[in-house]
Amino acid sequence: MTRTAYLGARIFDGESWHEDSALVVEAGRVAGIVPAASAPSDATRVEVPGGMLVPGFIDLQVNGGGGVLFNNDPSLDAIRTICAAHHQFGTVALLPTLITDTVEVNERAIAAGIAAAREHVPGFLGLHLEGPHLALARKGTHDGALIRPMDDADLARILAARKTLPNLLVTVAAETVTPEQIAALSAAGIIVSIGHSDAGHAQTSAAFAAGATMATHLFNAMSQLGNREPGVVGAVLGHEAVHAGLIADGIHVHPASIEVALRAKRGPGRIFLVTDAMSQTGTDIKTLTLNGRTITRADGALRLADGTLAGADLDMIDAIRFMHAKIGLPLDEVLRMASLYPAEAMGISESLGALRESAAASFVHLSESLDVEAVWIDGKKKYLERMGNNPTPSVTPATS
Repeated sequence: MTRTAYLGARIFDGESWHEDSALVVEAGRVAGIVPAASAPSDATRVEVPGGMLVPGFIDLQVNGGGGVLFNNDPSLDAIRTICAAHHQFGTVALLPTLITDTVEVNERAIAAGIAAAREHVPGFLGLHLEGPHLALARKGTHDGALIRPMDDADLARILAARKTLPNLLVTVAAETVTPEQIAALSAAGIIVSIGHSDAGHAQTSAAFAAGATMATHLFNAMSQLGNREPGVVGAVLGHEAVHAGLIADGIHVHPASIEVALRAKRGPGRIFLVTDAMSQTGTDIKTLTLNGRTITRADGALRLADGTLAGADLDMIDAIRFMHAKIGLPLDEVLRMASLYPAEAMGISESLGALRESAAASFVHLSESLDVEAVWIDGKKKYLERMGNNPTPSVTPATS
Protein backbone atom coordinates (compact mmCIF):
# COMPACT_ATOMS: atom_id res chain seq x y z
CA MET A 1 0.00 0.00 0.00
CA THR A 2 1.36 3.42 -0.99
CA ARG A 3 2.73 5.58 1.77
CA THR A 4 3.69 9.24 1.54
CA ALA A 5 6.03 11.17 3.83
CA TYR A 6 5.71 14.95 3.99
CA LEU A 7 8.92 16.68 5.08
CA GLY A 8 10.43 20.16 5.21
CA ALA A 9 7.87 21.94 7.43
CA ARG A 10 7.21 22.18 11.12
CA ILE A 11 4.30 19.93 12.06
CA PHE A 12 1.57 20.76 14.54
CA ASP A 13 -0.39 17.65 15.50
CA GLY A 14 -3.15 19.49 17.37
CA GLU A 15 -1.35 19.40 20.70
CA SER A 16 2.40 19.75 20.12
CA TRP A 17 4.90 20.98 17.53
CA HIS A 18 7.33 18.63 15.81
CA GLU A 19 10.58 19.92 14.31
CA ASP A 20 12.64 18.10 11.66
CA SER A 21 9.91 15.49 11.33
CA ALA A 22 7.86 13.73 8.68
CA LEU A 23 4.10 13.34 8.48
CA VAL A 24 3.46 9.84 7.17
CA VAL A 25 0.17 9.18 5.35
CA GLU A 26 -1.21 5.85 4.22
CA ALA A 27 -4.56 5.13 2.57
CA GLY A 28 -5.85 8.62 3.37
CA ARG A 29 -5.10 8.31 7.09
CA VAL A 30 -2.29 9.52 9.31
CA ALA A 31 0.17 6.69 9.86
CA GLY A 32 2.31 8.72 12.27
CA ILE A 33 4.73 11.59 12.78
CA VAL A 34 8.33 10.42 12.89
CA PRO A 35 11.81 12.01 12.88
CA ALA A 36 12.68 13.01 9.31
CA ALA A 37 15.66 10.65 9.34
CA SER A 38 13.30 7.78 10.17
CA ALA A 39 10.82 8.38 7.34
CA PRO A 40 9.92 5.00 5.78
CA SER A 41 12.19 4.16 2.87
CA ASP A 42 9.25 2.77 0.89
CA ALA A 43 7.31 6.04 1.16
CA THR A 44 7.03 8.63 -1.56
CA ARG A 45 8.77 11.72 -0.19
CA VAL A 46 7.09 15.12 -0.61
CA GLU A 47 9.38 18.01 0.28
CA VAL A 48 7.25 20.88 1.52
CA PRO A 49 8.99 24.27 1.11
CA GLY A 50 9.11 25.40 4.76
CA GLY A 51 6.25 26.79 6.78
CA MET A 52 4.07 24.44 8.81
CA LEU A 53 1.71 21.51 8.38
CA VAL A 54 -1.34 21.79 10.64
CA PRO A 55 -4.68 20.00 11.07
CA GLY A 56 -7.25 21.11 8.51
CA PHE A 57 -9.82 23.65 9.65
CA ILE A 58 -13.41 22.72 10.49
CA ASP A 59 -16.22 25.25 10.01
CA LEU A 60 -19.59 24.46 11.57
CA GLN A 61 -21.45 27.48 10.17
CA VAL A 62 -21.15 28.08 6.42
CA ASN A 63 -24.11 29.61 4.62
CA GLY A 64 -22.43 29.70 1.24
CA GLY A 65 -19.37 30.28 -0.89
CA GLY A 66 -18.18 30.44 -4.48
CA GLY A 67 -21.12 32.64 -5.42
CA VAL A 68 -23.70 30.19 -4.04
CA LEU A 69 -25.97 30.67 -1.02
CA PHE A 70 -27.35 27.38 0.28
CA ASN A 71 -30.80 28.89 0.94
CA ASN A 72 -31.04 30.05 -2.66
CA ASP A 73 -29.80 26.75 -4.10
CA PRO A 74 -30.23 23.82 -1.69
CA SER A 75 -28.73 21.24 -4.05
CA LEU A 76 -25.90 18.74 -4.35
CA ASP A 77 -24.09 20.97 -6.86
CA ALA A 78 -24.35 23.90 -4.46
CA ILE A 79 -22.77 21.85 -1.67
CA ARG A 80 -19.92 20.89 -4.01
CA THR A 81 -19.34 24.56 -4.89
CA ILE A 82 -19.50 25.75 -1.28
CA CYS A 83 -17.06 23.12 -0.04
CA ALA A 84 -14.61 23.80 -2.89
CA ALA A 85 -14.75 27.56 -2.28
CA HIS A 86 -13.65 27.12 1.33
CA HIS A 87 -10.80 24.70 0.59
CA GLN A 88 -8.61 27.61 -0.52
CA PHE A 89 -8.85 29.07 3.00
CA GLY A 90 -7.76 25.86 4.71
CA THR A 91 -11.19 24.44 5.54
CA VAL A 92 -11.24 20.67 5.08
CA ALA A 93 -14.65 19.95 6.62
CA LEU A 94 -17.75 22.12 6.93
CA LEU A 95 -21.46 22.10 7.63
CA PRO A 96 -23.47 23.81 4.86
CA THR A 97 -25.89 25.91 6.87
CA LEU A 98 -29.51 26.58 6.02
CA ILE A 99 -30.85 29.83 7.47
CA THR A 100 -34.54 30.02 8.44
CA ASP A 101 -36.67 29.14 5.39
CA THR A 102 -39.81 27.31 4.32
CA VAL A 103 -40.53 23.65 4.99
CA GLU A 104 -40.04 22.93 1.28
CA VAL A 105 -36.58 24.51 1.24
CA ASN A 106 -35.66 22.63 4.41
CA GLU A 107 -36.66 19.34 2.78
CA ARG A 108 -34.62 20.14 -0.34
CA ALA A 109 -31.61 21.02 1.80
CA ILE A 110 -31.83 17.73 3.70
CA ALA A 111 -32.14 15.81 0.44
CA ALA A 112 -29.07 17.61 -0.91
CA GLY A 113 -27.14 16.77 2.23
CA ILE A 114 -28.08 13.11 1.95
CA ALA A 115 -26.90 13.13 -1.68
CA ALA A 116 -23.63 14.84 -0.72
CA ALA A 117 -22.97 12.18 1.90
CA ARG A 118 -23.72 9.43 -0.60
CA GLU A 119 -21.38 11.02 -3.17
CA HIS A 120 -18.62 11.62 -0.57
CA VAL A 121 -18.25 15.28 -1.52
CA PRO A 122 -14.79 16.39 -0.30
CA GLY A 123 -15.17 18.60 2.74
CA PHE A 124 -18.84 17.82 3.37
CA LEU A 125 -19.31 17.07 7.07
CA GLY A 126 -23.09 17.19 7.40
CA LEU A 127 -25.74 19.89 7.73
CA HIS A 128 -26.46 22.79 10.08
CA LEU A 129 -30.11 23.83 10.24
CA GLU A 130 -30.11 27.33 11.77
CA GLY A 131 -33.79 27.91 12.38
CA PRO A 132 -36.68 28.32 11.81
CA HIS A 133 -37.32 27.56 15.50
CA LEU A 134 -35.86 30.81 16.85
CA ALA A 135 -36.98 33.84 18.86
CA LEU A 136 -38.42 36.80 16.98
CA ALA A 137 -36.82 39.13 19.50
CA ARG A 138 -33.37 37.91 18.40
CA LYS A 139 -34.02 37.09 14.76
CA GLY A 140 -31.11 39.09 13.35
CA THR A 141 -31.14 38.65 9.58
CA HIS A 142 -33.58 35.72 9.69
CA ASP A 143 -36.96 36.36 8.08
CA GLY A 144 -39.41 36.87 10.94
CA ALA A 145 -42.32 35.73 8.80
CA LEU A 146 -40.74 32.24 8.61
CA ILE A 147 -39.81 31.85 12.30
CA ARG A 148 -42.05 29.50 14.31
CA PRO A 149 -42.00 27.04 17.21
CA MET A 150 -41.08 23.41 16.54
CA ASP A 151 -44.06 21.10 16.01
CA ASP A 152 -44.28 17.31 15.85
CA ALA A 153 -43.80 17.25 12.07
CA ASP A 154 -40.66 19.37 12.34
CA LEU A 155 -39.25 17.09 15.02
CA ALA A 156 -40.00 13.97 12.99
CA ARG A 157 -38.38 15.49 9.89
CA ILE A 158 -35.16 16.32 11.72
CA LEU A 159 -34.99 12.94 13.45
CA ALA A 160 -35.44 11.18 10.12
CA ALA A 161 -32.71 13.30 8.50
CA ARG A 162 -30.16 12.30 11.12
CA LYS A 163 -30.49 8.65 10.12
CA THR A 164 -28.98 9.36 6.68
CA LEU A 165 -26.62 12.27 7.40
CA PRO A 166 -23.11 11.84 8.84
CA ASN A 167 -23.62 14.78 11.22
CA LEU A 168 -26.50 17.12 11.96
CA LEU A 169 -26.43 20.36 13.97
CA VAL A 170 -29.57 22.36 14.70
CA THR A 171 -29.73 25.88 16.12
CA VAL A 172 -32.86 26.56 18.17
CA ALA A 173 -33.99 29.13 20.71
CA ALA A 174 -34.39 27.88 24.26
CA GLU A 175 -37.85 29.45 24.46
CA THR A 176 -39.31 28.04 21.20
CA VAL A 177 -38.19 24.41 21.51
CA THR A 178 -39.16 22.45 24.62
CA PRO A 179 -36.73 20.52 26.82
CA GLU A 180 -38.51 17.35 25.76
CA GLN A 181 -37.89 18.11 22.09
CA ILE A 182 -34.24 18.94 22.82
CA ALA A 183 -33.87 15.65 24.68
CA ALA A 184 -35.33 13.73 21.72
CA LEU A 185 -32.96 15.45 19.28
CA SER A 186 -29.95 14.84 21.48
CA ALA A 187 -30.84 11.18 22.03
CA ALA A 188 -30.86 10.72 18.26
CA GLY A 189 -27.27 11.97 17.98
CA ILE A 190 -28.16 15.47 16.81
CA ILE A 191 -26.06 18.33 18.15
CA VAL A 192 -28.40 20.96 19.58
CA SER A 193 -27.11 24.53 19.73
CA ILE A 194 -28.85 27.46 21.42
CA GLY A 195 -28.91 30.60 19.33
CA HIS A 196 -31.11 33.50 18.24
CA SER A 197 -32.59 33.27 21.71
CA ASP A 198 -33.79 35.88 24.19
CA ALA A 199 -34.17 33.33 26.99
CA GLY A 200 -32.99 33.96 30.50
CA HIS A 201 -30.30 32.04 32.36
CA ALA A 202 -32.72 29.53 33.93
CA GLN A 203 -34.45 28.64 30.68
CA THR A 204 -31.14 28.34 28.82
CA SER A 205 -29.73 26.17 31.60
CA ALA A 206 -32.79 23.92 31.31
CA ALA A 207 -32.04 23.51 27.59
CA PHE A 208 -28.48 22.48 28.42
CA ALA A 209 -29.72 20.05 31.04
CA ALA A 210 -32.03 18.54 28.41
CA GLY A 211 -29.15 17.86 26.02
CA ALA A 212 -28.15 21.05 24.18
CA THR A 213 -24.34 21.20 24.09
CA MET A 214 -23.51 24.24 22.01
CA ALA A 215 -24.22 27.93 21.42
CA THR A 216 -24.38 29.57 17.99
CA HIS A 217 -22.17 32.63 17.32
CA LEU A 218 -21.54 33.65 20.94
CA PHE A 219 -22.78 37.16 21.86
CA ASN A 220 -24.62 37.64 18.57
CA ALA A 221 -28.43 37.29 18.49
CA MET A 222 -28.77 36.23 22.12
CA SER A 223 -29.62 37.79 25.49
CA GLN A 224 -26.55 39.37 27.02
CA LEU A 225 -24.81 39.02 30.37
CA GLY A 226 -26.41 41.40 32.89
CA ASN A 227 -26.04 42.10 36.58
CA ARG A 228 -29.37 40.52 37.58
CA GLU A 229 -30.07 38.34 34.55
CA PRO A 230 -27.04 36.48 33.10
CA GLY A 231 -28.95 35.66 29.91
CA VAL A 232 -27.83 33.18 27.28
CA VAL A 233 -24.29 34.57 27.28
CA GLY A 234 -23.94 34.03 31.02
CA ALA A 235 -25.35 30.51 30.79
CA VAL A 236 -22.98 29.58 27.97
CA LEU A 237 -19.91 30.89 29.76
CA GLY A 238 -20.96 29.37 33.06
CA HIS A 239 -21.75 25.85 31.85
CA GLU A 240 -18.36 24.22 31.52
CA ALA A 241 -19.38 21.45 29.11
CA VAL A 242 -21.05 23.77 26.57
CA HIS A 243 -19.14 24.66 23.39
CA ALA A 244 -19.62 27.97 21.57
CA GLY A 245 -18.94 29.22 18.07
CA LEU A 246 -17.36 32.65 17.64
CA ILE A 247 -17.28 34.96 14.60
CA ALA A 248 -13.81 36.48 14.96
CA ASP A 249 -13.79 39.42 12.56
CA GLY A 250 -13.68 42.37 14.99
CA ILE A 251 -17.14 43.44 13.79
CA HIS A 252 -19.53 40.88 15.24
CA VAL A 253 -17.85 40.83 18.66
CA HIS A 254 -15.62 43.50 20.21
CA PRO A 255 -12.07 42.26 20.90
CA ALA A 256 -12.46 43.09 24.60
CA SER A 257 -15.57 40.90 24.80
CA ILE A 258 -13.69 38.08 23.10
CA GLU A 259 -10.89 38.36 25.64
CA VAL A 260 -13.32 38.29 28.56
CA ALA A 261 -15.12 35.26 27.15
CA LEU A 262 -11.87 33.36 26.64
CA ARG A 263 -10.85 34.02 30.24
CA ALA A 264 -14.28 33.01 31.55
CA LYS A 265 -14.78 29.84 29.51
CA ARG A 266 -13.49 26.68 31.14
CA GLY A 267 -13.38 23.25 29.52
CA PRO A 268 -14.21 20.69 28.50
CA GLY A 269 -16.49 22.88 26.39
CA ARG A 270 -14.49 25.36 24.31
CA ILE A 271 -14.94 28.45 22.18
CA PHE A 272 -14.26 27.61 18.54
CA LEU A 273 -14.11 29.65 15.33
CA VAL A 274 -16.85 29.85 12.70
CA THR A 275 -17.06 32.05 9.63
CA ASP A 276 -20.85 32.40 9.16
CA ALA A 277 -19.77 32.93 5.55
CA MET A 278 -22.26 33.75 2.83
CA SER A 279 -22.05 33.29 -0.95
CA GLN A 280 -19.33 35.91 -1.40
CA THR A 281 -16.51 33.74 -0.05
CA GLY A 282 -13.93 33.09 -2.76
CA THR A 283 -15.47 35.70 -5.08
CA ASP A 284 -15.49 39.44 -5.69
CA ILE A 285 -19.27 39.83 -5.64
CA LYS A 286 -20.60 42.91 -3.82
CA THR A 287 -24.29 42.10 -3.39
CA LEU A 288 -26.29 38.96 -2.69
CA THR A 289 -29.85 38.07 -1.76
CA LEU A 290 -31.50 36.13 1.06
CA ASN A 291 -35.27 35.49 1.19
CA GLY A 292 -35.67 38.22 -1.43
CA ARG A 293 -33.71 40.82 0.53
CA THR A 294 -30.51 42.45 -0.72
CA ILE A 295 -27.31 42.11 1.28
CA THR A 296 -24.44 44.50 0.57
CA ARG A 297 -20.76 43.70 1.03
CA ALA A 298 -18.70 46.68 2.21
CA ASP A 299 -16.02 47.56 4.76
CA GLY A 300 -15.45 43.95 5.77
CA ALA A 301 -19.10 43.27 6.59
CA LEU A 302 -22.35 42.05 5.03
CA ARG A 303 -25.45 44.06 5.89
CA LEU A 304 -29.12 44.35 5.02
CA ALA A 305 -30.43 47.74 3.94
CA ASP A 306 -31.28 48.63 7.55
CA GLY A 307 -27.71 47.92 8.68
CA THR A 308 -28.38 44.51 10.24
CA LEU A 309 -25.40 42.19 9.95
CA ALA A 310 -26.22 39.34 7.56
CA GLY A 311 -23.62 36.63 7.98
CA ALA A 312 -19.95 37.54 7.82
CA ASP A 313 -17.42 38.51 5.18
CA LEU A 314 -14.91 36.12 6.71
CA ASP A 315 -12.92 33.00 5.91
CA MET A 316 -11.23 30.68 8.37
CA ILE A 317 -7.63 31.73 7.78
CA ASP A 318 -8.57 35.39 8.33
CA ALA A 319 -10.30 34.43 11.57
CA ILE A 320 -7.09 32.68 12.65
CA ARG A 321 -5.00 35.74 11.76
CA PHE A 322 -7.35 37.96 13.74
CA MET A 323 -7.23 35.83 16.86
CA HIS A 324 -3.45 35.53 16.71
CA ALA A 325 -2.52 39.10 15.72
CA LYS A 326 -5.33 41.16 17.30
CA ILE A 327 -6.34 39.09 20.32
CA GLY A 328 -2.81 37.86 20.94
CA LEU A 329 -3.51 34.16 21.45
CA PRO A 330 -0.62 31.75 20.86
CA LEU A 331 -0.79 30.28 17.37
CA ASP A 332 -1.19 26.70 18.60
CA GLU A 333 -4.28 27.66 20.63
CA VAL A 334 -5.81 29.53 17.69
CA LEU A 335 -5.21 26.53 15.45
CA ARG A 336 -7.03 24.37 17.98
CA MET A 337 -9.96 26.81 17.88
CA ALA A 338 -10.16 26.21 14.12
CA SER A 339 -9.71 22.44 14.15
CA LEU A 340 -9.62 20.42 17.37
CA TYR A 341 -12.27 22.33 19.32
CA PRO A 342 -15.00 22.24 16.62
CA ALA A 343 -14.20 18.55 16.14
CA GLU A 344 -14.69 17.97 19.86
CA ALA A 345 -17.93 19.98 19.79
CA MET A 346 -19.27 17.64 17.09
CA GLY A 347 -17.92 14.48 18.72
CA ILE A 348 -15.64 13.64 15.76
CA SER A 349 -12.20 14.36 17.21
CA GLU A 350 -11.04 10.78 16.68
CA SER A 351 -11.09 11.34 12.92
CA LEU A 352 -10.70 15.10 12.43
CA GLY A 353 -9.15 18.10 14.16
CA ALA A 354 -5.74 16.58 14.99
CA LEU A 355 -2.99 14.72 13.15
CA ARG A 356 -3.06 11.67 15.36
CA GLU A 357 -2.50 8.11 14.20
CA SER A 358 -5.47 6.71 12.22
CA ALA A 359 -7.10 10.15 11.90
CA ALA A 360 -8.03 11.46 8.46
CA ALA A 361 -5.04 12.89 6.61
CA SER A 362 -6.77 16.24 6.21
CA PHE A 363 -4.22 18.98 6.73
CA VAL A 364 -3.03 22.39 5.59
CA HIS A 365 0.35 23.78 4.58
CA LEU A 366 0.70 27.32 5.98
CA SER A 367 3.51 29.77 5.36
CA GLU A 368 5.13 31.48 8.32
CA SER A 369 2.99 34.53 7.48
CA LEU A 370 -0.15 32.33 7.72
CA ASP A 371 -0.93 32.12 4.03
CA VAL A 372 -2.62 28.91 2.89
CA GLU A 373 -0.20 27.21 0.50
CA ALA A 374 -1.85 23.82 0.03
CA VAL A 375 -4.67 21.66 1.39
CA TRP A 376 -5.09 17.88 1.58
CA ILE A 377 -8.37 16.10 2.35
CA ASP A 378 -8.17 12.39 3.17
CA GLY A 379 -4.65 12.37 1.78
CA LYS A 380 -5.62 13.96 -1.55
CA LYS A 381 -4.28 17.38 -2.47
CA LYS A 382 -6.99 19.81 -3.51
CA TYR A 383 -6.68 22.25 -6.39
CA LEU A 384 -6.83 25.78 -5.01
CA GLU A 385 -7.86 28.25 -7.68
CA ARG A 386 -6.42 31.35 -6.01
CA MET A 387 -3.08 29.74 -5.26
CA GLY A 388 -1.54 29.38 -8.71
CA ASN A 389 1.60 31.29 -7.76
CA ASN A 390 2.43 29.10 -4.76
CA PRO A 391 5.48 26.85 -4.85
CA THR A 392 4.83 23.20 -5.64
CA PRO A 393 6.24 20.64 -3.21
CA SER A 394 8.84 18.43 -4.84
CA VAL A 395 8.00 14.74 -4.94
CA THR A 396 10.50 11.90 -4.76
CA PRO A 397 9.17 8.42 -5.56
CA ALA A 398 9.47 5.74 -2.95
CA THR A 399 12.53 3.52 -2.91
CA SER A 400 12.89 0.11 -1.36
